[in-house]
Amino acid sequence: MKNFIKIIFSVLVLFSFGAKAEIKLPSLVSDHMVLQRNVSIPIWGWANAGELVSVIFKDKTYKATADSKGKWKLNMDKYGAGGPFKMIIKGASQQVTLDDILIGDVWLCSGQSNMGYDFNQPRSRLFYQNDIASSANDQIRQILIAHTTGPTPAENVSSTGWKSAGPGTLSRFSVVAYFFAKNIFEKYQVPIGLINASWGGTRAEAWMSEDGLKAFPFLKTDISLAKDTAQLALKAKERQKMIALWHKENKTGDRGYKGPEAVWAKADFNDDNWKKAEVQALTAKIDSATVYGVVWYRKAFDIRKKAGSETVTFNLGIVADAAEVFINGFKIGSFNNGKVISKYEIADSLLTKGTNSIAVKLSNWSSTVQKIPVLPMYINIGSEKIPLQGNWKFNIGRSGAPLPSIYKPQTLATSIYNGMIAPLLPYAIRGVVWYQGENNEDNGYEYRRLFPALIANWRTKFNQGDFSFIYQQLVNFRPVKTEPSESKWAELRESQLLTLQKTVNTAMAVGIDAGEAGDIHPVDKRILAYRLSLAARKLSYHETSLTSSGPVYKGMDISNNRIVISFANEDGTLIARNGALKYFAIAGQDRIFRWAKAEIKGNKIEVWNETVAAPIAVRYAWADNPESCNLYNKAGLPASPFRTDDWPGLTFQSK
Repeated sequence: MKNFIKIIFSVLVLFSFGAKAEIKLPSLVSDHMVLQRNVSIPIWGWANAGELVSVIFKDKTYKATADSKGKWKLNMDKYGAGGPFKMIIKGASQQVTLDDILIGDVWLCSGQSNMGYDFNQPRSRLFYQNDIASSANDQIRQILIAHTTGPTPAENVSSTGWKSAGPGTLSRFSVVAYFFAKNIFEKYQVPIGLINASWGGTRAEAWMSEDGLKAFPFLKTDISLAKDTAQLALKAKERQKMIALWHKENKTGDRGYKGPEAVWAKADFNDDNWKKAEVQALTAKIDSATVYGVVWYRKAFDIRKKAGSETVTFNLGIVADAAEVFINGFKIGSFNNGKVISKYEIADSLLTKGTNSIAVKLSNWSSTVQKIPVLPMYINIGSEKIPLQGNWKFNIGRSGAPLPSIYKPQTLATSIYNGMIAPLLPYAIRGVVWYQGENNEDNGYEYRRLFPALIANWRTKFNQGDFSFIYQQLVNFRPVKTEPSESKWAELRESQLLTLQKTVNTAMAVGIDAGEAGDIHPVDKRILAYRLSLAARKLSYHETSLTSSGPVYKGMDISNNRIVISFANEDGTLIARNGALKYFAIAGQDRIFRWAKAEIKGNKIEVWNETVAAPIAVRYAWADNPESCNLYNKAGLPASPFRTDDWPGLTFQSK
């Protein structure tokens, strides 16, 4: 009987402990968080169903009762900027204390890879080394939201937690978001919180909820697939098999190997019939075309004297996706990270006084978009430094199709909203900074509807009114074309500009002069952040007299054989930087665009071409990369690209 009573007592004890569910908080509600000033502040979490939860903040107590699913939510009072503060959250039998809380302005920074581009990128580490060293500022904090998709809206998401800016933490900060925050902080001296929810290679529709996409029936298949986790898992498994097969074929099909022997790496290998090239960085781009497979490089170098017992260092800069390196036929190492400097240390016994050889097997499977940065390539032998940039020989070991991409559920409509935006609700924010569009280039015209719908969708879901939505227009990218032509990127920029005109409380930063022809991720994002912060100061911080935008197309008139363009211009000035205006094109009844002359006349511009007697349309900077376009205002802000032939109210479509 006594044993039976003990068993019953043990079960009751276990049951009572199991009933005491812990108070759980979302990732955003944690130590070091930044809360939005001057608004009612929502705080939420989970507890036992029916449990009374108290939140104590700044000597005031707020209470809420968990619903049948265990979720509770309350709204605190409005508070001005300040901190640090402490928050205590009490349940029936548990207490959670959150420390070091600031109140300031919170910006949701979202979009694709140019927003996610951080200080840990190889080029940015070098480019911003002084900024990183001097970045310590506890008043600027970021929380990095983990890449997550979901079939339905999630309630929470993983994150890094709130981190203050500093040399030890800045590597995970978005470059654009950090400099944006730095500019705002230096102007207003209030804490700035950054919610970094970004993901490279993503489309706008992936960031929207299902109900926000009702007007886009062509996305129904996407939405259904995003919900089908079994089908997604099957597609992912199939893609992994394809990837494994590609790597196997890339290894066995490499002409530089005969079985296990790297014949093209041998010191005495005859490479007389190989091509020569002036190499600044080891890449898989050969004669302007990218090789998907294997490219071998060889180079002879001379050593005046050996270093004795000292270590010899080989620094090859950033290589492509993977590399194997051989010195005098001996493999000294391999590398499988296209984002980190390829560096090797060897004993000098592998070297001989006089002529030596280095061979590099380069494997490439990524896209042509990512440019390999030019970094120093050299050999350090004691006090002797031998540069490796310059004359190399090369040959293709294998060339084939690109590596099949991993199946990416994040490309599907609703998938990222469910995983990364829904869990942020209802955190109070000042507004959104958005940098996306590259992956919607194939439907730039549809982006006219899609992008405003995204803004409306987020405003509805956050339920905080028409908060400020500030975004970056696509910058210049890809090779410069010598003649006027069509451009998907120009069409998407136009959709971004039209969004500005028909969506309230939005602002756009123009970066048509801030890109790089060979890299979709321009390293200098400081100028973009500066222009985004100007837009925020004007729109969200109400500096009404501030010039925050360059000239924006307003309308056109035809006068004889010229078209006169007028602008909505905040400071009323038009300036041609570095000489006469460039990158204007004009078309007549034949709808063929030709380069045109353009001249500033007061606050208007006259455009003409002597061979076009009856012009009907003008375009400015209408190209992927209008690198020489030079229309600015006095404040130094560039004009947005535009065309008149497809503007609201006109039906002309150019060929």
